[in-house]
Amino acid sequence: MISSKYFDHTILKAEATETQVAKICDEALANDFASVCVNQYYTRFVAEKLKGSDVKVCTVVGFPLGMSDTGVKAFETKAAIEDGAQEIDMVINVGALKDKKYDYVKNDIHTLKEVCGSDIVLKVIIETCLLTDEEKVKACELAKEAGADFVKTSTGFSTGGAKAEDVALMRKTVGDDMGVKASGGIHTAEEAQAMIDAGASRLGTSATLAIIGK
Repeated sequence: MISSKYFDHTILKAEATETQVAKICDEALANDFASVCVNQYYTRFVAEKLKGSDVKVCTVVGFPLGMSDTGVKAFETKAAIEDGAQEIDMVINVGALKDKKYDYVKNDIHTLKEVCGSDIVLKVIIETCLLTDEEKVKACELAKEAGADFVKTSTGFSTGGAKAEDVALMRKTVGDDMGVKASGGIHTAEEAQAMIDAGASRLGTSATLAIIGK
């Protein structure tokens, strides 16, 4: 049985309604998941629903493309924290990484970590399906240098999701001091366990109940 604290119970679809988000929160509370992961619009609502529990509020930033200006991402992060976010999942600028603008990518991450401070967890989505192995390694190295707390495989909105081999590569690159979050396309307990075996310390899933057999 996989520990419930591996799971960021996630609802990020554009058509998500308040009723649906409330249901996700209730499920997270009932099963003691690590967090509920939502778009910025629902941050305050989720914070109210989860108040007094140890289920964290997780908000995505620069989602899903990562192509916002760093200042915009920083503003979005600050707003999310003010609304009650305790974890921030940001998307890197994939194009900048591919152009080898490493200082830009590192500063993008570092700026958001400065906004987060030491109390707010920052996870960095590198969108592995769009990267070569060399680029995956570089993205992880930059995230680590910038002070991020986690690297994360995917948004779930691009051409592919988490793969165990990518998780293993990310874990090898960042070592034991950072978290690795696998997200996107994890639908079964077997798939979830494969990610954990490869080195994932957190799983982002919308099929969480099915995975834990509920």
